[in-house]
Amino acid sequence: MSIDTLGLREQKKRETRQTISDHATQLFLQRGFDRTTIADIAAAARVAKMTVTNYFPRKEDLALDHHAEFVAGLAQTVAHRPAGESALGAVRRAYLMALERRDPVIGFTGREFARMVADSPTLVARLRDLHDQREEALARQLAAEVPGDPVMARAVAAQLAAADRLLFRDLQARMMAPEDTGDTAGATGEHGHGAAADHGRATTDDLAAAQADLARRVFGLLEPAIGGYAGN
Repeated sequence: MSIDTLGLREQKKRETRQTISDHATQLFLQRGFDRTTIADIAAAARVAKMTVTNYFPRKEDLALDHHAEFVAGLAQTVAHRPAGESALGAVRRAYLMALERRDPVIGFTGREFARMVADSPTLVARLRDLHDQREEALARQLAAEVPGDPVMARAVAAQLAAADRLLFRDLQARMMAPEDTGDTAGATGEHGHGAAADHGRATTDDLAAAQADLARRVFGLLEPAIGGYAGN
């Protein structure tokens, strides 16, 4: 088999996967996640049910299709930080950059998508699990970088992950605020109850600016305790 043939086959697989994902998202937004079946998605995408499950073994993966990137995100941020930057500094910098990109992986989703996820107990539970996996991956990375004190590595990971969860929930709540016009393409979401719902006709720039201010405050609170950890 030629390289060109392999390339075409891989391209076809990517296109099929994207088609399935796109149709699934449309159905989830129209009907709700829990009321949409794999058969519905297969019919809309004009593929067999087995094709859907081959690309997406879990139904939740069709809604949270950046789950692998999400789980690895904090650990990868720490692993690839510049020399001399602390773990806290790396996570803070990466979060603010993601806000600038309006990255859906950190919760910058559209209002309808955020609401769809919030209305599904299945997806809310799956997000909790993904956040736990994200923290565990970070703890492993920190333990590998600072050997000899796995308890401290896990404690630092827990603090960073707690900040990460708080910011994720807050941003999703901002997305669902009344009159919110911040509808960007979404890939992951969770309903949060702690954020203000008084943004009126806030634009995506307004939301990002408010979230950046919150992030600086949240990470700033961690500075005295873990600001220098893994900074060598």
